[in-house]
Formats: sequence, C-alpha cells, structure tokens
Amino acid sequence: MSEWHSRGWAEQMSTGLAVVDGQLRVQWINPALAEWLGLGLRHVQGQPLGSVLQDSALAEQAARSLAEQRSVQCRGVPLLGAQGGGPRMDVALQPLEDGHLLVEVHVLAESVTGVSPLSATLRGFAHEVKNPLAGLRGAAQLLQRRLDDADMQALAGMVITEADRLAALANRLLRHDGVPQWGAVNLHRLLEHLCDLIQAEPSPPRLRHDYDPSLPDVQGDADRLQQVMLNLARNAIEAGAKTLTLRSRVEHGVRLGERMLRSALRLDVIDDGPGVPAALSDTLFEPLVSGRADGTGLGLALSREIVHEHGGELRYVSRPGETVFSLYLPLPPRGGAASSGRADG
Repeated sequence: MSEWHSRGWAEQMSTGLAVVDGQLRVQWINPALAEWLGLGLRHVQGQPLGSVLQDSALAEQAARSLAEQRSVQCRGVPLLGAQGGGPRMDVALQPLEDGHLLVEVHVLAESVTGVSPLSATLRGFAHEVKNPLAGLRGAAQLLQRRLDDADMQALAGMVITEADRLAALANRLLRHDGVPQWGAVNLHRLLEHLCDLIQAEPSPPRLRHDYDPSLPDVQGDADRLQQVMLNLARNAIEAGAKTLTLRSRVEHGVRLGERMLRSALRLDVIDDGPGVPAALSDTLFEPLVSGRADGTGLGLALSREIVHEHGGELRYVSRPGETVFSLYLPLPPRGGAASSGRADG
C-alpha cells in the first residue's frame, strides 16, 4: 500500500485525498474529503470510486489513468456525495508505483467579487504545481531515509520543508481565494531560513547581514512573507548579483498608502547586480513583466500583492551596482505584541 495513508501530514491536509486500488475501490480517504462528501471514513473503505463520488465518468478517467500510467486532470466535476449537491471540484488522478491511484480533490471556491486577475491566474498555477510538489516531497523523503551523511539529510529535509510550504501556499490560493493565516511573525527567523535556502544553491552569492535585533514580531502570514523574501532574493541572483545584503530597520514617519504611520518595519534586500532596466522602471510590479527572456513576470507582482494584503508596501531604488528592494510593514502599537487579528496600523 502507498505511504500516503500512513503520513500524518496527509491526514491534516485541507486538500481532499483518496487512494484507490487497481479495481478502483477506495482504500484510504483523508478527513477533508470525507467531510466534503458527508461520509464517514470507515464507510467509504472498499467502496467503488464512482459510487463514492457519484460520477461514473470520473471513474472511467481513473481507469484510463491506471491503464495508461499517466496523470489525468478532470476540471469542474460536480461534487455530490451523500449530501446530495454542492460546488464543483477539480480532480487530479496520479498513478502510484505500487499499482494504486492517488485521487486529489480541490473544491473550487464560489465566485467572489473583488479578486484581482493576478490571484485568479495564480490559483490556476497553484493547481498545476500540486502534483509536482508531491512528487518532489516524496523523492526527498526517500533520499533522507537512504542517506547516511547528516548534511545531506539536512538538505533533503530542507526540500521537504519547502515543498510543504509551497503546498500550503497553493492550498490557500485554491481555497477561498487564499485567505492569509494571520499570526505573530519573527522576520529575522524568516531571513535566516532564506539564507539557508540560498546557501544550498550550487553557486550561492555572498551573504551579508545587517539586522536591528530590537525589532518586534509583526502581524502576518509567515509563509507568504517568506515567499516575498525568496522572490526578491531569487530575482537578484538571477539578475547576476554576487553579493546580497539583508538589512532590517525601524523607520519613523512612514506613509503606507493613505496612512501616515508613526513607525514601520523596513526590510531591505540589497544586491550588487546590474540594476533594473530603465524600460521596466514604471511597470516592474505588473504581472508578466520581466527583464529576463526566461522570466515569468509573476514573482514581483505576487510579492506586491502579498505585501498589500499585510497593509504594507514594496518599493525599490536601483542603479548599476546597487539595487535595493524595501519591504515596509506596519509595526504593532508600542507596548503591545502582535495579535491574532489583522493589523491595520
């Protein structure tokens, strides 16, 4: 039997998961899918996939996926189950090495007004990366178990951690338009994790740190803020930077949007690359704008959207030899820690 059903993280995932055998009978289902279907975990074991999901066409696609040993994507399938009706779902069918089939279900959020086109595009992208991330994580787990070298095990663990983080981000984009998970965030801890990721690359740049150790925690979504930092660093590296400086400061009298704040936290990612091309200076944060032939133009657009979710701003100044991207975030009121609700400054 596949290892999926024995992993605690699979039980906790908000994505609906099931494993079926070669006869398309359900061998395992996680709580998220059972809840959407309105069925008990034990009730579905051994039942045909088509009757559990009440969709014979989907069962036919599952049989084809197993027979041809290739992944199949099914879009907009009605989610019925015991509750008799509900939203539609996207279903990914992935053959496993042991002859079983992994069924991954993403319940589609209802149409919501006020969602940016970038978010809609990213939800589609998130759906497509879920299966590669699962395969990446599984390969890293196998390597971690087989390697004797402690450093190599640590690197494999880093891959697993990043795969889990990206899977969580994808889940949030796919579920209710990616509502952030607010909490107290230690940004220096995120910066140190960023350094670990950069140093694990084949030819890492030189890293410098210039931290203000007195900075308090901020209110935010740690995974999303980590993604912003990673995007900024990767952009600099891919642009040819040889040195990265990570700097943190408190800045007083800062205007963020329409608000004038007494103080804000500022994180700078400084690189010694060639600088931002003048032709991109006015559109750098727009989707699909990139200074590289192989660039997607999504990294900075996504970063700006995440920062705006946090009530902050992303700015930059650039000249050849020094480019500074600055992330501004509201600080909690003096004498108070970051709370569980969103900080509005």
